[in-house]
Amino acid sequence: MHMEFRSKKQIAFICLSVVTLFSLLGLLFAENIVVEDVHVGVILDMGSREGQIILSCISTALSDFYQLHKNYTTRLLLRTKDSKGKPLHALSAALNLLDNIKVEAIIGAQTRIEASLLAELAEEVKVPIMSLSGPSHSPPRKYPFFVEITQDETFQAAGISALIEAFRWRDVILLYENLNYGRDIIPSLIHSLQEANVNVAYKSCISASSTNEQISEELRNIMKLRTTVFVVHMSHLLVPRFLLTVKELGMMSEAYAWIMTSTSLSFLHSSTDSSVVESMEGVLGLKSYIPASTRLHNLTSRLRRKFYTEDQNMEVGELSPDEIWAYDATWALAEAVERTRTKYSTRLLSLMDSNNITKQGLILLREILHTRFTGLGGEIQYPNGKLISSAFEIVNVIGKGERRVGFWPCYKTFHQINNRRNLLSANDLKTIIWPGGSSTFVNGSKLQLSTEIKLRVGVPLKTGFKEFVRVDHDFQTNRTYFSGFCIDVFEAAVRGLPYKVHYEFISFPNASRYWTYSDLVYQVYLQNYDAVVGDTTITANRSQYVDFTIPYTDLGVGMLIKKGKTNMWIFLKPLSGDLWIASACFFILTGLVVWVIERPVNQEFQGTPLQQIGTIFWFSFSTLVFAHREKILSNLAKFVVIIWVFVVLILTSSYTATLASMMTVKQIQLNSGNYIGYQSFTKVIENSSRFKSIRVYGTIEEYADALSRGSKHGGVSAIVDEVPYIKAFLAKYSADYSMIKTESITNGFGFVFPKGSQLAHDMSRQIEILREEGKLLEMEQTWFSKTPLTFDDSNTNGPNALNFSTFRGLFLVSGVASAFALSLFTIFSLNEKWHVLEKCKCRNLVREKLQFVRKCFSNKVSSHNGEN
Repeated sequence: MHMEFRSKKQIAFICLSVVTLFSLLGLLFAENIVVEDVHVGVILDMGSREGQIILSCISTALSDFYQLHKNYTTRLLLRTKDSKGKPLHALSAALNLLDNIKVEAIIGAQTRIEASLLAELAEEVKVPIMSLSGPSHSPPRKYPFFVEITQDETFQAAGISALIEAFRWRDVILLYENLNYGRDIIPSLIHSLQEANVNVAYKSCISASSTNEQISEELRNIMKLRTTVFVVHMSHLLVPRFLLTVKELGMMSEAYAWIMTSTSLSFLHSSTDSSVVESMEGVLGLKSYIPASTRLHNLTSRLRRKFYTEDQNMEVGELSPDEIWAYDATWALAEAVERTRTKYSTRLLSLMDSNNITKQGLILLREILHTRFTGLGGEIQYPNGKLISSAFEIVNVIGKGERRVGFWPCYKTFHQINNRRNLLSANDLKTIIWPGGSSTFVNGSKLQLSTEIKLRVGVPLKTGFKEFVRVDHDFQTNRTYFSGFCIDVFEAAVRGLPYKVHYEFISFPNASRYWTYSDLVYQVYLQNYDAVVGDTTITANRSQYVDFTIPYTDLGVGMLIKKGKTNMWIFLKPLSGDLWIASACFFILTGLVVWVIERPVNQEFQGTPLQQIGTIFWFSFSTLVFAHREKILSNLAKFVVIIWVFVVLILTSSYTATLASMMTVKQIQLNSGNYIGYQSFTKVIENSSRFKSIRVYGTIEEYADALSRGSKHGGVSAIVDEVPYIKAFLAKYSADYSMIKTESITNGFGFVFPKGSQLAHDMSRQIEILREEGKLLEMEQTWFSKTPLTFDDSNTNGPNALNFSTFRGLFLVSGVASAFALSLFTIFSLNEKWHVLEKCKCRNLVREKLQFVRKCFSNKVSSHNGEN
């Protein structure tokens, strides 16, 4: 028992000794690990609050990284330079870092101008630069060595347009700073707004060097406009002065809406001026989404303590997205540097001469672009030299902070963003506190501020086509009633406006006199009417005096004719007379050639003369439908039939196509002897040399009577008019008439408003909505037809009949083939008969010689017997 215990004790002692030995060897090996310092440049505006925080984030990132990866053989050594907020200082600092310290990478470039300069430098020296901003107006991958570590701002353009569309704002004013960085997002923003059918009513480019008086003057001019929705994209240098001026002018109040990009909104995190922060109350904006995490909370707490210890006047609130992305980019760079030393030995990299510096930079760049990990800002990767964007928050500035009210996801390409329609609605957003402290929805236009908008609307007094506008006066009540398709569309559009509009219809002319639609439109220019509602055609000349809405009817003019009678002999028309005769002759000729060749050897082509004639005709015409059943034995006959079947195929295909066209196309021959009718679009007819005889009509009934009588009996052969009038006519007389030709040479009907009227734009929006929702089509069918009308939009020139000249080459081939086969057959037949004849002659000669020999032999025998 005692010996067993002693044995176990010895075993435990030996194991402990082995573990201790290996631990000592591990410590000795760890002490002998060679750690390589890799110099990395950092260029920031050290005098700014943002620059100091970003530098602290980078330093803290390195400390956290190597605390977690103690076994790494590389250590990034930061070499900081102060750009002093000036691009040339940043460029000079970069050159100094590259020439004197030989840094292998640079982190910095806080502004677009700095980014543009350093991007060119990076491409020249082939050293990766991780930038906090992107170069201005650069095509994709122009600078491969330039890596953007912050989110691409152009992705938020679709989010802003979706936000504006959610509140059904149709007009906005765009305010942006006159700097290179501001110009990159503006084209994307304008394009996205256009995709959402939002009108940019005014654009104002404000310079950072503008005085407060200049900013105030520009804002006063903007206040004269009716639009009250503003989109702002400015730097942190201009935003404070701009917002204070807005507040002083009373524009940060009720009925106004302000939307800021992430660049402008980032000022909120760095501002210490309470008056500026208060001036932002009620502002909406987009902010890059950073997911909350314990790591982020701990980093923020450490930086707060650090800066509070160093400077009690400097407070650190919530870290901005740029500061967090700088932290993550430092991790990515440290990991990439370690992988380059793992894949390529330090000795090999150190031996590279100046000619191989490019390869060194390429190796590090490739590792940076292949980096992928989950950082404080979410998933971090730079596959194309840019940080993949995740999402944007829609925030509402309240008090000294902000509150998330919505969310906008990003997609991999801008094209995908533009294709995401109607992803956001006002119901998806939380309650928004607007400027002035109100939660009431902002309409976006000063029109709603008026107590009343009253319009005097002129309506044409028509004698015909009253489906468009009908004016009836009740003499007993002395009231006038207005109805018709145009009236219904106008009233439906007015009901959809976000503000109240009162209107009064007034018939024109009030007195009985000759008038034109141009006279009616001119009344709006003279301010006798505020609008015109009716079948008023949009023309370039009229648009010089008034504004039209978009058309609410079909565009162009059409030709109206009477449907022709059905021709019982139409099946003969596809082929001309000479082609019919030639085809029949070749049918008989082909059958005859085949009969001649096949008769000597084929039992199916033999019989009585009548049977043989029937076979000839049956065989030739059965090839028309490829139904011939006679078996062909001769190769020459097969050759003739192959060529002929090809000819038949071409003939039948051409016949079918021409007959189908003749039965589809409605033909009308207009010449000097025909009369043409018209009602409204006189210029098309009067300016055309084709129409010499014209007659004017004004009602649907007159149209029908004139077309039914025709040109020979005091009517017309066709009527040319705008498509809406023709559709109104066909709603009553579609059985006997049709529209055969349309040309888009008119702009349709539109409502008339004074020059510069906001109502013209708003009514156009409502017409678009009515058309998209199908209500415009419903009203059209109510007034013109219960079922949708279909029109023949073919050309008036019908197909010509096919003639023999068209196919003479085809018949020539068939004729030559038949003649060739018949010639060969004749030659072969004669040759065969000659051989038979020769055989007969030889046989007779032999027979004669045999008879002669036999006779001689008989005589010799007889003589011999006699001698005996």
